[in-house]
Amino acid sequence: MSKANPSWRQGNTAQDEEDDGPEVKSKSQRKREMHALQDLAETLVDLPGERLLKVPLDEGMRDAVMETRRTRSHEGRRRQMQYLGKLMRRLDDAEVAAIQTVLDSFQGASKAETALLHKLENLRDKLIADDGAMTLVAADYPQADIQALRALVRAARREAELNKLPANSRALFKALRVLVTPPKHAAAGEDAAEDEDEED
Repeated sequence: MSKANPSWRQGNTAQDEEDDGPEVKSKSQRKREMHALQDLAETLVDLPGERLLKVPLDEGMRDAVMETRRTRSHEGRRRQMQYLGKLMRRLDDAEVAAIQTVLDSFQGASKAETALLHKLENLRDKLIADDGAMTLVAADYPQADIQALRALVRAARREAELNKLPANSRALFKALRVLVTPPKHAAAGEDAAEDEDEED
C-alpha cells in the first residue's frame, strides 16, 4: 500500500525546500555586507605594522594589504582597495569574525591607552600647579624618586614662566608614565605618549 503525502506537505514542498536551503539574502543586505568588508579592508591597511602582524590573515591577503600600503597614486590605491575587497568577500564568516575580534581588541587597548594618557597629563598638571600634589604621589607610589620629581616640577614651572619649549614638562610626563605603568607597557607606549604630550 502506497503512502500518499498529506495535503499540507504537497502544498508546501517548495516552501519547505526553501526553508531547509541556504538563506537568500536581499540585494540591500548583500550591499551592506560588501561595504562592511570594504571598511574592514581599509582598517587593515591603516593598521600599524606591529598590529597587522597579529591579525589572522593568509599570505595572499597580507601581501595585498602590504602592497596597498606601498601604493602612492590615487588610482593605484583605488584599484588595490577594490582587489582587497574582493579578497575579503572570499573569506567565510569564521575568518571574518576572527579578524574582527583582533581589531576589536586593538580598539579596547587604544581606549585604555588614551585613558592612561589623560590620567598622566592631569597628574603632571596638578604637580606643576600645586606643591601639595607631591604628597599624594609619594603616598600612592612609595617607590617614587620624590627629589627627582620635585626637580622636574621646578624646571617645568620655570620654563612655563619664561615661555620656553616644554622640555621639562615632557620629561616629567615620561617620568610619571614609568612610575605608574609596568615597564613593558611604558616602553611599548612611549612614542604614543610623546605624540599625545606634544599636543599640549
